[in-house]
Amino acid sequence: MKEEKIKRTKTPWPTRMAMDQVYEKNLWGGNSSPFYSGDGSHDLHIVTPYINAVTSFLKSFEESITVCDLGCGDFNIGKQLLPYVKKYEAVDIVNDLIEYNKANFKQDNLEFHCLDIAVDPLPAANCVIVRQVLQHLSNHEVSSIVRKLQIYKYVILTEHLPDEDFIANKDIISGQGIRLKKKSGTILTDAPFNFKVKKETLLIRTTLEPGKGVIVTWLYEVY
Repeated sequence: MKEEKIKRTKTPWPTRMAMDQVYEKNLWGGNSSPFYSGDGSHDLHIVTPYINAVTSFLKSFEESITVCDLGCGDFNIGKQLLPYVKKYEAVDIVNDLIEYNKANFKQDNLEFHCLDIAVDPLPAANCVIVRQVLQHLSNHEVSSIVRKLQIYKYVILTEHLPDEDFIANKDIISGQGIRLKKKSGTILTDAPFNFKVKKETLLIRTTLEPGKGVIVTWLYEVY
């Protein structure tokens, strides 16, 4: 299948450099592969309910839909969803990671793209998956991404949140940890993002060890 060319910025944005460093220095752990996207992509307590819920959603359509995965990481999640979609557009900001994925995951309905999702145009699809990505980004970058999410009919969003009451969307510096360290978390439908959706469904709420918060996945149907 001919790969669709999507224009990518060549500017070394701070977020790209931060994410490059995560993989270069193995900051998310793991030693089974040159690239490891952290426990959020490998811990079965987190991964299994996620795969089950998203697979159930994807299988609910009479005709398979197209999916765009923003922040595909090491593709441990994406490879398990791939059989249930018409086409899978997998996006990440780290060039070496994308090249590794291209060499190791090959299917006719799969394409990989190295893009900065806050800056670059995004692939078209029926549904977009954004799994534990926005929690790493500044409010400025999240706002830029939210505007682009309006092109998708469905948005499956996963975020790491405090397990108690919190003030949403405290700003952070991109690539310097997540909002959890500020006792905050990303809620797209709250200010300053105010993401407008037609329907919101809570798919999964996974409780982690005491003090480590919860991982929550929503399904949004967009106007």
